[in-house]
This record gives sequence, structure tokens and C-alpha cells, in this order.
Amino acid sequence: MALTCSFCGASSATTDPGSGDALPLTWSTGVENGAVRYFCATCTRANLRAMEGKLDSAWW
Repeated sequence: MALTCSFCGASSATTDPGSGDALPLTWSTGVENGAVRYFCATCTRANLRAMEGKLDSAWW
């Protein structure tokens, strides 16, 4: 199962990191309300300041 960006819906070729495969290096993760969320490289670059400020993705 490929990972999907929680913000834009982009898909990665890498499977779930829990299965032993690594998350693409350019992707990031975050935990919001107890759920792990994955973000593609494009969304990560576009929203880096908000991520570092610990804002929920609803504010991006």
C-alpha cells in the first residue's frame, strides 16, 4: 500500500513504513490529534514554517 499525502493526496511509491520500508527522504510526518499524518515533498516545502510552528494542517 502506497503512502498518501494527508494534505494534497499525492501518492508515494514506498509502502507503509511500519512494514520495514523507509519513508521517502523528502516526505515528512506529523502527529495531529493522535493520528500520524504524512506530507509529500511539495507540501512539506510549501508549509515548512507552519510545521515548525506546530500549527495543525487546518491552518495551512
